[in-house]
Amino acid sequence: MRLSFSLFAVGTACLASTCSGAQASHAWKIPAHMFPVNPVSSHSGTAAHGSATLPIHQGRFFSYAMPEGWSVGEEGQFALTLMAPDRKALTLMVGNSGLPPHYAPGQFVHDKLMALRPQNLHIGPARQVTPRAGFAQAYEFEVHYSMGSNTAQGIAKVNIAPAYDSAMFVMTAALANTQQWGGYANWLPLVSEQIQATNGAAFGRRGVMAQNLHNSQEFGEAARRYREWSEQNWKKVTDDRWNSTDRRQAEFRENLGPTHNYVNPYDTRFPLELPSTYQYYWVNRQGKVLGTDDPSANPNYGSTDDWKQMPRHKQ
Repeated sequence: MRLSFSLFAVGTACLASTCSGAQASHAWKIPAHMFPVNPVSSHSGTAAHGSATLPIHQGRFFSYAMPEGWSVGEEGQFALTLMAPDRKALTLMVGNSGLPPHYAPGQFVHDKLMALRPQNLHIGPARQVTPRAGFAQAYEFEVHYSMGSNTAQGIAKVNIAPAYDSAMFVMTAALANTQQWGGYANWLPLVSEQIQATNGAAFGRRGVMAQNLHNSQEFGEAARRYREWSEQNWKKVTDDRWNSTDRRQAEFRENLGPTHNYVNPYDTRFPLELPSTYQYYWVNRQGKVLGTDDPSANPNYGSTDDWKQMPRHKQ
């Protein structure tokens, strides 16, 4: 079966659906190559304890552990994709039954990843790994590819369940923009392992992969790795508003990637912490933020708002 990844392109600036949103007054539209951005944190003092969890969701064919802020990109009988908020990372499961028993695992990875329409797809050598329950063999591959001027990488794993004259192949993969992969490598592959086919019709074969995620040791390990990653990205800050060393408080905030502080020209008291997704950021008087990688992009064209570019905050 053909797998469509119409909602995802690793490394691209945004999706068409993302670019068309967020219109200002007087029918003003966000200029091309500029995208709405939410600051990572605010100065409300609200801690993020308890947000670093992996809740379980149940779809028609699959159950899966969903990182906070992520969404389902595609779900059908043969595939499930989960996508990061910035569309620059995903995890997926895709499978087919009735394949030739001697079908090469690396070829299966290549065929399925080509649905992304990547350029310069490179699949590393196979490493034999422990298969998931219900499968006889499993192989893991490092993958690299490009999309336009951006590059992506990740880990793909193929599980094989042979039958009398055919076999079922199921691939899980964790993929991300190369610049962000370092933050995902320790836990995202474990999340992809938690996708389970709970409907016997998945992949055209009944009952092979049904498992109980709540009692899965692998799920517990994935949740632990995710919590560790999230806690490492919480940052303790000083409450500068009180200008006193004896009135400090710990603010922890969850962050799905590296961040930088930027100076808001309309409120220079506190820097805005923004993700490193884009190179340039603009802000208006209402505090709305736009990000872009295009140095020539200017949201003031055609807008009644007064947009100003934000410089990086100097420590």
